[in-house]
Amino acid sequence: MTTSPTLSPLIRLHPNDNVLVARAPIALGQTLAEFGLRTRAQVPAGHKIAARAIAAGERVRKYDTVIGAASRDIEAGEHVHGHNLTLVDEYRDPAFCQDLRPVELLPPEQRATFMGIVRPDGRVATRNFIGLISSVNCSATTINRIAAHFTEERLRDYPNVDGVVAFAQTSGCGMSSPSEHFDLLRRTIAGYARHPNLGGVLIVGLGCERNQVADLFSSQGLQNSALVQSLVMQDSGGTRATIAAGIAAVEAMLPQVNQVTRQPVSAEHIKIGLECGGSDGFSGITANPALGAAMDILVRHGGTAILSETPEIHGVEYMLTRRAVSPEVGQKLLDRLDWWAEYTRGHNAQFNGVVGHGNQAGGLANIFEKSLGSAMKGGTTPLVEVYRYAEPIDKAGFVFMDSPGYDPVAVTGQIASGANLICFTTGRGSMFGSKPAPTIKLASNTPMFERLEEDMDINCGAVLDGDCDVQQMGQRIFEHILHAASGHKTKSELLGLGDHEFVPWHLGIVS
Repeated sequence: MTTSPTLSPLIRLHPNDNVLVARAPIALGQTLAEFGLRTRAQVPAGHKIAARAIAAGERVRKYDTVIGAASRDIEAGEHVHGHNLTLVDEYRDPAFCQDLRPVELLPPEQRATFMGIVRPDGRVATRNFIGLISSVNCSATTINRIAAHFTEERLRDYPNVDGVVAFAQTSGCGMSSPSEHFDLLRRTIAGYARHPNLGGVLIVGLGCERNQVADLFSSQGLQNSALVQSLVMQDSGGTRATIAAGIAAVEAMLPQVNQVTRQPVSAEHIKIGLECGGSDGFSGITANPALGAAMDILVRHGGTAILSETPEIHGVEYMLTRRAVSPEVGQKLLDRLDWWAEYTRGHNAQFNGVVGHGNQAGGLANIFEKSLGSAMKGGTTPLVEVYRYAEPIDKAGFVFMDSPGYDPVAVTGQIASGANLICFTTGRGSMFGSKPAPTIKLASNTPMFERLEEDMDINCGAVLDGDCDVQQMGQRIFEHILHAASGHKTKSELLGLGDHEFVPWHLGIVS
């Protein structure tokens, strides 16, 4: 990125901040007359520089939010990062509903539309796959072999079918049952089986596992039909016989699944899973707030935005509780954070402050700084509900679904909850895709976008470059969402990603 001469090399995000963000790499001894500074170190793009002298113990503020305390005296112009910034976890007033502002929903006739697939029961899809799901790891190879049979050539006569995809997983037995983990796995499988983007479903089990297929169906209210079927390998004659039976079952589904047409439907049917991975110091300045602006637009059009990654709101949860629709909803969020505090106690986990190497290299010193940017993906509308992992999302608007920050696990839960598109921001360049709900990738900076353009859909670095503002970028993202929801393939789809990113959250005892 070549910084425009009209743009300052430093960004002041809020008048109360005592750090500035480097728009581009800053040299040692560089004079920054606009801020009355002379740099005392080389500072990479996206990293922070002290705007003034900061005393040891003084709180460091970014976006007028405390991201830590100075671990020693810091001189004006110094690089501020993990070497001189320490995490401080202080009480934060949740102030339930204090910032609640009602959304002015657009009248139905004024809402945007996209070309969607309307299922017989009224559910609206953005894609049309046949899904193969393993109830247990023991049937994972079998469903992968079934899916592999259905090459592009064999699907040529079914142009309205996006593919046959296997959702293999590594659990289902050797686990405590009943347990929270067991319930969570079944909820996730059922969420995929019910997903509108799957026109047909085949669930394959082994026969002796804890997660019995018949019990899975009955406990989750799944019903066998022409388009929802199951096989048990020990009852079907073994591996080869089950593969043959699975191929025959899919072949029988294909003509009916192919009989769909896209038609104009309201944007109120769009449910977006919000994800970020490989974040950098620009993620909270460009991609995340721009995605939040797009979600504000979507919510006004009646749609749903799903924020997740519970460890990545730690430290800024009050931003969400203060716009919760009720104290009860706000408390649900705090309850999940309390669960995480206990779940990760004594571990070197992100919730306890340690962020990944890529985050640190990109300018994020700790979890509070990362959370500050991550939470912006949710926009500014009221928080209407908080859900457990993979619970069906039954309310429109901005919602939260509990999950880890690990991308495939979080996205798997969002899709199981009903997300029919994923918007994924990245500053370092995450290579990710998902099925049956496709992923749109948003780059936080232009150099990374240009380097990895084959993987990135939208360059939010245009905000940093001065080509547009956050609101204008939000409008571009919203229009891209409508385009993708209408069937236009995303970059990750063109690369064939998504076949190995089904990763249900593993909890509890494994025996």
